[in-house]
Amino acid sequence: MDQVAPSARARAPELLAPEEPYPVIEANTAGASPFFFTCDHYGRHIPRGLGYLGLPVSELERHIAWDIGIAGVAMRLARIMDAHLIAQHYSRLVIDCNRPFDSAGSIPLLSEATAIPGNSDLTAKQIAARRQEIFTPYHARIAEALDARAAQKRPTVLISLHSFTPIYAGIERPWHVGTLYQHGHGLPHLLLELLHAEGDLVVGNNEPYSVSHATDYTIPVHGEHRSLINSGIEIRQDLIADERGQQQWAERLARILREIEIRLFAKDFSRL
Repeated sequence: MDQVAPSARARAPELLAPEEPYPVIEANTAGASPFFFTCDHYGRHIPRGLGYLGLPVSELERHIAWDIGIAGVAMRLARIMDAHLIAQHYSRLVIDCNRPFDSAGSIPLLSEATAIPGNSDLTAKQIAARRQEIFTPYHARIAEALDARAAQKRPTVLISLHSFTPIYAGIERPWHVGTLYQHGHGLPHLLLELLHAEGDLVVGNNEPYSVSHATDYTIPVHGEHRSLINSGIEIRQDLIADERGQQQWAERLARILREIEIRLFAKDFSRL
């Protein structure tokens, strides 16, 4: 795992102490694969200056704070596929790096049924600090990496990796895995086809979530604005809660994505 340290901050930090982790985590920066992975809810770190956002520590271990299990899957998948991964170190409760700023979920006051006291009554300066020091470096690094690939005329398939809780608001979710997309430029239907072909999976088509400009950031901004082939992948958290499950899913996805790579690159992308 590579952690990218900033050469210099754009301004004096208001939120992160100098010794605290930089938001961006990277692996395989020189990876040869056309697949490019992002992981918006990889980490659950809370800046020390925010305490625990007024929450007991037990709440920060739940799905409201991060996408449980996806960090292990993402790192293993990036290694198996020799693909570039960019992930976010800080908890989605501090600022959600897959939400537009004007979304209610950007700095959530409520997550599922849990109130987040440390997000109440924030000043404009406090909000700006979270955006400037956590959200912006993460997305700036993704944009920089994608721009470099484009300049090198490297084909790029953007996959945004997530996980979802098996039970939300008391309702059980039957899917083992789901695709999330809006305009995937041919990728989502291939993913759905090959996931269904596994034979042992309940597969969600834009379930348990779907992608839109109103509710999502990474795929619309980095994928669709660049007309990249793209999709989100959501894995149910109970399937990847331990290292065995994470390895199994990384291997499964790698096998499926390699088949997709063969199919995509055997075609003219403009026809997808």
